[in-house]
Formats: sequence, C-alpha cells, structure tokens
Amino acid sequence: MSETPVRRRSYFDELGFTETINTVCGEIRGLYLSDETPWVIGYSGGKDSTVVTQLVWMALAALPIGSRNKKPVYVITTDTLVENPVVAGWVRTSLAAMDRTAKANHLPFQTRLLEPPPADSFWVNLIGKGYPAPRQGFRWCTERLKIKPTSRFIENTASQYGEAILLLGARKAESATRSASLTKRESLSKEGLTAHNELVSTLVYAPIQDWSNDDVWTFLMRSANPWGISNKDLMVLYRGATEDNECPIVVDTSTASCGNSRFGCWVCTLVDQDKSMKAMIQNDADKSWMRPLLDLRNELDFRGDAQRQLEIERRDFRRLSGMPSFNRTRDDLVPGPYTQDTRAAWLEKLLTAQMTIRQNPDSPEHVKAIELITQRELAAIRSIWVNDKHEIEDLLPKIVERITGTPYQTASEEAPAFDNEVLEILSEVSNGDRLHYETLRNLLDLEHQFRRGGNAIARKGLFKALQSTVESGFFTSRVDALEWLKSHEADELQSDGSRPDFRVQRAEVDPELGNGDVIQFALEPNDAI
Repeated sequence: MSETPVRRRSYFDELGFTETINTVCGEIRGLYLSDETPWVIGYSGGKDSTVVTQLVWMALAALPIGSRNKKPVYVITTDTLVENPVVAGWVRTSLAAMDRTAKANHLPFQTRLLEPPPADSFWVNLIGKGYPAPRQGFRWCTERLKIKPTSRFIENTASQYGEAILLLGARKAESATRSASLTKRESLSKEGLTAHNELVSTLVYAPIQDWSNDDVWTFLMRSANPWGISNKDLMVLYRGATEDNECPIVVDTSTASCGNSRFGCWVCTLVDQDKSMKAMIQNDADKSWMRPLLDLRNELDFRGDAQRQLEIERRDFRRLSGMPSFNRTRDDLVPGPYTQDTRAAWLEKLLTAQMTIRQNPDSPEHVKAIELITQRELAAIRSIWVNDKHEIEDLLPKIVERITGTPYQTASEEAPAFDNEVLEILSEVSNGDRLHYETLRNLLDLEHQFRRGGNAIARKGLFKALQSTVESGFFTSRVDALEWLKSHEADELQSDGSRPDFRVQRAEVDPELGNGDVIQFALEPNDAI
C-alpha cells in the first residue's frame, strides 16, 4: 500500500499568499524609510535574486513618488567574463530593462555590471600565468572573479555613505551550510539586519531566507515582473538546464521541484560536469552552438586517470618560483604551472571555439560576434608571456592572426628585442635541449630588460635575477630533478642547516595531483655554477 503524499510546507501557509507578500513588502518599506543607508542588491539573474529584486521593487513602487528616492538602491551583477553566455545575455537584458523602467517610474534602482580587472581574469591567470584549471583546495578563481569586484563596490559604497545594506537571495533551504550560516546571523540580528562576516560597515538583509524552492517559483509565477521581462521565460531557462527538461507544478513531496539547476562559469572545473550547459544543449537544438564551450570545459577537466596523466604532462615540473617540489607521499614531483606550449595550445583552442561559434550558421545573431576573451585580456597575457616569462618568441599575435584570420590589434608596444634569427641561433646552440634553450633565452632577455633601465639603480637586482634563472635551469629534465631531490632529501632532513649547497622550503600542494608532505629544494649559488 503506497503512502499518501504529504503536502510540502509553504512560507505562505499561515497568512496566505497575498497577505504574506503584503507583509514582506511592508517590512521592506519600513526598513527603506528608516534611514539614509544605501541598499545594494546582489543580482545574478537567477530565481532567488530575481525574487528579492522584485519584492523590493514592488515595495518601493507602492510609496508616494516623493518618497521613492530617499536613497539609492544599487542592483549589482558580477560578470566573470566566463559566464554561461545564455545566462549572461539574460542578465544584461534584465539590467537594461530595470534601468529604463526605474527611470520612467521615478524609482531609485541603479544597475551596475561589475567585472574583474584583466590581471584577475580567468584566462589571464590560466593562459597567461599558467595556473592549472581550478579545483577544490586550489580554488584560485572565486576570489578573483566574483568576490573582489563585488566587495570593492560594496566597500566603496559603505565608505562614501558610512554604511551599506546588502540584500541577498540566500535561503536556508539551499543547503545545510547556508541554513547554519543564516541561523547564526538570525541570533545576532537586529530588525532583520545582520553584520556581514567580512565587509566592514556592511549589514545583510535576507528577506526570503525562510522560503522554500517551491515558494520561490510560486511567487514568480503568480507575480508579474515589474521591469517588464517574463518570469515564465526565466522558468524556461531553468527547465532547459534541467536534465529531464521539466519544471512541474509542485503540490506535494512526491513531485520533484523545478529550478535546482545551478548556473555559473562555463569553464568551471570545481564540479564534475557542467550539468546545466549539457542539459541546455541536449534539450534545445537552438543552443547546440554552445557545444564548443562544453568540449573545451571538458578538456580543461583533470578527472580520470587519462586526464590526470595528461594534466601532469601539460605542466612544468618546476613551480612558479622556478624550483621543483617533492611530494613524499606520492614519491614524485608536484606539477607546476602549464608549460609555454600548453598555454599557447589553450589560447589556440579558446580562439578556435570562438571562431567556430561565430561561423556556425545555426548560431543566433546575438552570438555571431561572441568574444570569449577580450582584447584587454589578450594584451595582459602577451605582457606576461614576453615581459614576465621572457618568452620573447612573442607567440600571441601569431596565434591570434592564424586562428582568427585578423591581425592582432593592439596599442603601440615596444617590439620584442630579439628577432627570429637570434632565437634560431639560440636553438642551434642548445642542440634541441628545450630547457637549455629556455635558460639561455631567459638570461638574454633578463640582461636586456635591465639594460633598458639605463641606470645603476634599475640594474640593481640583475645578478639576483640571473642567479634565479640559472638555478631554474639547473636540471636537465623532470627525471633529473626528481632523482636529485630524492638523493638529497635524506641528507637535508638530517642536516643542522650548515650545508651550503641546498635548502628546504615548504611548498603549496596541489591536492588534486597529490597531497602529502611536500619539500621544495632551492639551490645555493655554488650549486648553480
């Protein structure tokens, strides 16, 4: 005998839908009118942030026109530059509609589309610096792409006005961690406001923290969007990102809810797979143009034995410091940044995906000019390659022109100091030894960079830089580095620190490619001679 389905509890049960919404809007109005502190709404374009923005809009629209602009209400979105293109387009359309409608109705909403600076962007760090694809334990992307741009805006607003109130669509039902966080804030709250954990002079207001997923969709389907977009289109967006392509009407616990899909960066390797993008392509033939993005994201992934081995081969055996690190647990080296060849290959693959989408006759018009990497990012990558990594082959312009068919457009920059003839001589002298070639090339460019300074002060650090470069080129291969480190490890661990030929340093571990006790050896000058 089957059990009778139990109706899910709703936040609207006690007062009913209409009265509950009136009560929430009344609370919002009271808070808005109570002081001069500006509000900042975190808007992602998703269902929860849409509900919060819509509730605030409805509450303030009910005020007399003279009371609506008591203080600004900023609606901020962070574009990581690697957002799912469909969601990014939805957000930009929504923000433009908000601006138009708010202005026409004398409402205080002002939208801001934030971006990370080029130095913090995903591709500048991965292709430029060689950071491996993000993973748990080395999640270098979130802080740079999302947290810093948002925090900077909020901090500037709080500094200008003395304080700021951040409105979030956070809900306890999202996860146990989110529930615990909101419950802790509740115990410290005053009139529904809590202090932000990290941002000074910033209070947090979460008006839908006790709503369920079903409550969110009930509200969106029963309440017309006030800035003129369709909430039904938002449901279609979520439905298309759900594997079974369904968003049913939920009446009891036997029915699966809609909208558990998570949208994010299309390059994200923090999850096993991008289920939302995969579902979009699977459920909608009009979104098949996104296939190159999904393929590139999957190639970035490092999971599985084959991919894990390929990941190791793509990475230098030396860390960014130029020295190798030894992992005792795995009895192997800890992989460093992506090699020059790998970084160049990633740029080729990215530009190829961009051109494939642009040239696909089935791509919609709004993506015919899609830009997966900006000109500012390309300029930053080129600067890192040539100036920081001494890769004076200056490959980026050549790659851009070969893949896109268009000459690389850039502001006037100093041409590389050495032409192909010099590089060919270096290659001949190196007898095909890549590491030897790189060491000679880097030494040559280092001396040139310091010579360009033109004075003794500018050349002050030359010998230290040359020493570091020679040390980095001390090993003839990955195998040589591993054998050397293993042979010296026992001596070093027993040493009283008096040995002049090498020293031990702690090194950051890449947990996905081997946890354990890691030793990083660095050579002293006499070892480099």
